[in-house]
Amino acid sequence: MSTSSMAPPPPQTANAVNTNKAHLDPLPPSVFTLPQTAQLEALYTIIRDKDTPRGDFLFYSDRIIRLLVEEGLNHLPVVKKTIQTPTGSSYEGVGFQGKICGVSILRAGEAMEAGLREVCRSVRIGKILIQRDEETAQPKLFYSKFPPDIKDRYVLLLDPMLATGGSAIKAVEVLMEHGVPEERIIFVNLIASPEGLKTFTGKFPLLKVITGWIDEGLNEKAFIGALNMVVA
Repeated sequence: MSTSSMAPPPPQTANAVNTNKAHLDPLPPSVFTLPQTAQLEALYTIIRDKDTPRGDFLFYSDRIIRLLVEEGLNHLPVVKKTIQTPTGSSYEGVGFQGKICGVSILRAGEAMEAGLREVCRSVRIGKILIQRDEETAQPKLFYSKFPPDIKDRYVLLLDPMLATGGSAIKAVEVLMEHGVPEERIIFVNLIASPEGLKTFTGKFPLLKVITGWIDEGLNEKAFIGALNMVVA
């Protein structure tokens, strides 16, 4: 039998071992990761590759962001809702309970806003800028702008990377100061470090975290190193 007539090899599956749990086991009960499919691994391989052009990096990052937002919406409460179909039949479905909004941690979090808008039409989005205080080396709030009724909404907090957790913790503290209950906040990010997740979830056990990938850990400079470039 000629080589040309042989059947092509079967497609490769995702890693049999859950890499996320390999880096953080057990996962905190408030942490949820995307299913580690072959597609997801391929997307992360592209955005981590130093040779990936910026346009491709942004395109494939946006694909992951949409998956993360969709997963975040799965954790919002729903109520039963009966509607009428175009044929006049009744349909017993569900509707989201309450309103939502997004809050991006500047500047990198702004890159996730487009993905949120593609999934949630006309969604309100707030912004928060947190930087390290040069004197105290602690995260400090420099700017925030939220919808006036944010305390009555479920908040999707957006930041691509969770490293030490300092900025995310400060952002949640600011949201809670504005009346948002901890359990109404869902933190959405592309890549998280085990150290940051432990610190963050230890501080806010009622808050849910949706992450695409848990990395091996931080480098000697307390950065997540395995990424192509800063999302911006």
